Amino acid sequence: MSGLDPVAVFRMEAAECLEAIEAGLLDLTHDLENKDLVDAVFRGLHTLKGSGAMFGFEALAAFTHHCETAFDRVRKGEVPATAELVAAVLAAQDHMRALVEQPDADHGDTGQKLLAQLQAAVGGKAEAKETAAPAAAAPAVAAPARKKTTWRIRFSLPANSMANGTNPLGLLDELRDLGECTVRANTAGIPPLADLVPTELYVSWEVVLTSEQDRSAIDDVFIFVMDDMELDVQELTGPQADPAEAKKDAAPVAAASVAPVPAAAPEFRPVEAVPVKRETPAPAQAAAQAKAQENVRVPAERLDELMDRVGELVIAQSRLSQLASSSSDIALRSVSEEIERLSGELRDTMMVLRMVPVGTLFSRFRRLVHDLARETGKVIELVTEGETTEVDKTVIERLADPLVHLVRNSIDHGLEPPAERLAAGKAEAGTVTLAARQSGGEVIISIKDDGRGINRDRVRAKAESSGLIAPGQPLSDQELLQLIFAPGFSTAAQITNLSGRGVGMDVVKKTVEALRGAIDIVSLPGQGSEVSLRIPLTLAIIDGLLVRVGSGRYVIPLSAVEECLELSLEEDLRSRGRSFISLRDSLVPFLRLRDLFRTGTKPDVHQKVVVISTGTERVGLVVDQIIGDHQTVIKSMSKLHNDVATFSGATILGDGSVALILDVGHLVAAGQQQEAQLRVAG
Repeated sequence: MSGLDPVAVFRMEAAECLEAIEAGLLDLTHDLENKDLVDAVFRGLHTLKGSGAMFGFEALAAFTHHCETAFDRVRKGEVPATAELVAAVLAAQDHMRALVEQPDADHGDTGQKLLAQLQAAVGGKAEAKETAAPAAAAPAVAAPARKKTTWRIRFSLPANSMANGTNPLGLLDELRDLGECTVRANTAGIPPLADLVPTELYVSWEVVLTSEQDRSAIDDVFIFVMDDMELDVQELTGPQADPAEAKKDAAPVAAASVAPVPAAAPEFRPVEAVPVKRETPAPAQAAAQAKAQENVRVPAERLDELMDRVGELVIAQSRLSQLASSSSDIALRSVSEEIERLSGELRDTMMVLRMVPVGTLFSRFRRLVHDLARETGKVIELVTEGETTEVDKTVIERLADPLVHLVRNSIDHGLEPPAERLAAGKAEAGTVTLAARQSGGEVIISIKDDGRGINRDRVRAKAESSGLIAPGQPLSDQELLQLIFAPGFSTAAQITNLSGRGVGMDVVKKTVEALRGAIDIVSLPGQGSEVSLRIPLTLAIIDGLLVRVGSGRYVIPLSAVEECLELSLEEDLRSRGRSFISLRDSLVPFLRLRDLFRTGTKPDVHQKVVVISTGTERVGLVVDQIIGDHQTVIKSMSKLHNDVATFSGATILGDGSVALILDVGHLVAAGQQQEAQLRVAG
């Protein structure tokens, strides 16, 4: 198995670092005086700059260095944290992401414009210029001159530092950035050539630094290796603080590194003030190391491949169970039961591996809401609930675009401008709530706003003028609201960057239906709207109810099944005129799947009605026999069957035959439509 590409690993870690920086910046917009958030953003920028330089992303390191310098000034209290600074670094962060993904591409003068915006945010007057030089370039924002101090810095790194990715030359370069310095290498620890291990580090260093920076700037250089290294920093006073004398006495690091290894005498006396290296990590450090070791980065394709193998195993296990049930061999049945238990546990474990918290999806919208608030001039608060709810990773990936459209729609159409909200007796800030919760085998993700609500009259007028419905056609409230998902439908008076083209909500509906989900809408005039997406927890393996209709077998997703009833032949004949059953004082329409699928067979004497539901809507499905529950591995339909809306997929049964999986949402809609037609006819 080939190892991971180091540059690919850096890009993944850089993406995580940029997400952390963005989260810190967005938190900072609500609490500009929070020093911890300022420090967190600074550390993130510092990490990104150092890692970028280490992996050869020089343009990224140089650009990030300017942002780091600006936040360093905020951290030291030289300039205040402002909304303009946060907005400038957020915009710069997008450029950093582009430099990570396409380091060799021509990005034009984007970097120069962003640096000019950054300088304006921190009160700089000089013209910002982006350069491809390393991060050692001069800072974009010059700090006022301060008194110079001379420091003696003695440090040594663990023997395995270079193997773990720490480059001591990078640390020395960062020290040189702080001011005038001389470097002397201690080569006394280098063993004879026969004992030398090429991957281990044997050199330690003494640096005399004269700088306007304080002690904290020196500590920042070693901030990410501090726990494992030996470091001693002393402020020099008197004659020994003269940088000229220090430079005359000190040997350059290059010369020291090529000098012959002395047999006994070191180049300088061992530093007594250096603390003894800890062989045993401190409890907090040990816990952090243990946590890091617990997490393993696995490419998503490998998880998908493993999921396919588990699916095949489930199918094979189902066939084995069927063979064992028809055999009188006790040993075979015992092995079959054991394999069934193990495959079930493996399936459950695999499902957990594919699950990710929906909070990873919600966190993307903080930046979107922040940018839209600045663009529209509205005051918007984003509230998230149920971030720990877990969903299949494939579902998360495919829900990103629909949620973007829904959030943008809530902000543009739903929330009123501040003046209009105040006039209506509402708070100036509008609220958009993203919430997630699990309900059986589904996860319900809702987007709610406290805005003006959906104007039914405008929706009907637009639908009639577009030819979607006939003038005066009677519609239920839910049917009327669902019209906003029609292709090309929009009630916007003019086309803007946010809306007006009538494509966003159509994308939402198509994506949710492709996920075998459903959409519910609730809207109250003047109080706001709520759009709920009902999505299956997973798209790979589901628990289903296996039924027979005629000679064919079908699977109904078990999460949609409410209950099963018996329908005698007499009751079936009696209800031919109106296909309703009475269920606890309410009438539920039902569909005869035998007629729908045109099986051409006679009904069984004792038919069954499987009551299914999506949200508040229910419908019964008349089948000939309920075979039992079945663990279903979902296989997608071929392109030739894309237009067959009654089925959402297929599965392979234990005997090798194929059973089609019913699309619950489509069948419920068909049942409700049949009910509406019967009521109109009646």
